Amino acid sequence: MSTDQIENTGAQPIHPLEPYKSIEVDELRSRIQAVRDQLGDELLILGHHYQQDEVIEFSDLRGDSYKLSQMAADSTACKTIVFCGVHFMAETADILANRPEKMAERDGRRTTVILPDMAAGCSMADMAGIKQVEAAWEDMSDVIDTEKVIPVTYINSAASLKAFCGRHGGIVCTSSNAQAVLEWAYERGNRVFFFPDQHLGRNTALKMGITEEQMPVWDPFQLELGGNTEHALENSKVILWKGHCSVHQMFRAEHVDGFRKQHPGIKILVHPECPREVNDLADVSGSTGKIIETVKNSPAGTKWAIGTELHLVNRLKAEYPEQEIHFLSPVVCMCATMYRIDLQHLCWTLENLRDGAAVNVIAVDEETTKWSLIALERMLAVR
Repeated sequence: MSTDQIENTGAQPIHPLEPYKSIEVDELRSRIQAVRDQLGDELLILGHHYQQDEVIEFSDLRGDSYKLSQMAADSTACKTIVFCGVHFMAETADILANRPEKMAERDGRRTTVILPDMAAGCSMADMAGIKQVEAAWEDMSDVIDTEKVIPVTYINSAASLKAFCGRHGGIVCTSSNAQAVLEWAYERGNRVFFFPDQHLGRNTALKMGITEEQMPVWDPFQLELGGNTEHALENSKVILWKGHCSVHQMFRAEHVDGFRKQHPGIKILVHPECPREVNDLADVSGSTGKIIETVKNSPAGTKWAIGTELHLVNRLKAEYPEQEIHFLSPVVCMCATMYRIDLQHLCWTLENLRDGAAVNVIAVDEETTKWSLIALERMLAVR
């Protein structure tokens, strides 16, 4: 897990983690609920859709990255947010829940944000480090006018990258508002530098009429201009970072073809983090929230092959048994880092919190928070 600009300010645990690993599930569930009952409205548990069902059960609110960001931004009554997600989500919650106007409403009191397992990172976010992005920005400035380049970071990124965008007139995007964000960017510049997920950037830009030839990919491990020619950069409309989601990267065009042959009439529903060859073949492409809404609003008998994280697909199968729902890949694709959040870690953090030791606290430093907040507020304002 990247530790750029992440500070764990939690106290030493009163209860060590190891004994929790041998506690039976029913007892864990009972103890978690007991803490929730005791802390009441002072505690808010946020759960990402990719979490295990047993964790989602205890989430007060659940959603995708964008919705959870809004929930954190709107939080007023709670004193502690326990974020069942990954590190960049907890960072974002800390920044938004503790922005100046929210703290003023609470008479200066900070909302504590806890990540149950500090090892719950994001491989995509880790593919773009702040020093790499700063070096790329400096290198491309030798060829193009970076004053007219608008940096856009996907919300699946470290706070340091969000701060970079804030400092350079840029913005954060989500899979829900990526096109609106690119339109916002082109009102302010003539190029976009998009990181860390190349697929979301490419799939969104293609829908806007930007060609593949106008989207060079910057490889941070190539010494000369990210592996590009000067002409490619000069001809660019979007400069994509060479990053991807390890889950969505697994889906292939042959998976789509196979389902259509085996299940006539089936519809393909994918996340835009999937590669272009999959996204182009899909009947519907959209954020996690859109995937859920699409299934929810479909009639009984609809057949779907869904290309996104396995836990979510299985949950949709259970919630909508009147539809025929398949996981698009023959290979198991789950978010391994999201999977690290389990009942053992949740119970451990909650019982320590109850007894006065807030462990695994995520607190973003003041300077990074200031600039990240600028980019995040721009994101929240774009519709």
